[in-house]
Amino acid sequence: MSDETRQSGTENTLPNFEDVPLQRSEYITAMAHLYRGELQRSLSWRLRLDTTTNWAIVTTAGMLTFSFNNPQYASQTLLAGMYAVLMFLVLEAQRFRFFDVFHSRLRMVEENFYGPLLRRDLHSPMKDWSSCVADDLRVPHFHLSLRQAIRARLGRVYAALLAALIVGWILVVAFQVRPADTGWFEVLAIGVVPGWVPVLLVLGLFVFLLVCIMTAPPLPRLHEAYRRTPPDPAREVPELDA
Repeated sequence: MSDETRQSGTENTLPNFEDVPLQRSEYITAMAHLYRGELQRSLSWRLRLDTTTNWAIVTTAGMLTFSFNNPQYASQTLLAGMYAVLMFLVLEAQRFRFFDVFHSRLRMVEENFYGPLLRRDLHSPMKDWSSCVADDLRVPHFHLSLRQAIRARLGRVYAALLAALIVGWILVVAFQVRPADTGWFEVLAIGVVPGWVPVLLVLGLFVFLLVCIMTAPPLPRLHEAYRRTPPDPAREVPELDA
């Protein structure tokens, strides 16, 4: 018997799993493994969010302590602290978008598979939830824009951190000792940088946060996030990060 004959015979005896009906036990096992995998990825991104928050808290505490112990460098220190916290906010917002991708899948499985299973009522609240999850697994995409994520994380802890830095900067500027013939802009000058630049930077930060809060749409509900048809190509999750 030739090699080609043996090979064709072997191929004919191999089962075609696409034509075999999926048993109930196999389906439950597959869903359990899917749930464990999505739970692990969701927890990994949750830990990354907590790490960024801790960095922001430590940075804020350090900047406030240093500035009030060194009044001559207080204004520029607090200004640097504001933009350092802003950097952490943007980084955490991007991480929150990845976390939301996996957490949304997790909640979809919990509400529509494990919830009915525990109630002994196998009617899922969302009939086509499995197709939505399958489509998202095939083409993963963000459910939140960056502005929505910034707004969400700002309401957690970053609003308090930035408010503390801005209030500290205002107090430092207001109570800073200056000669009678010296203007505020001259006192706020940092080297060759004129004093109006720090004021403009603080106002720009405040306006940026206000725009994110006022213009960002509210966070979508779970079923609304999965109803994004077709998904926005600009929001596709990079493959290396998925």
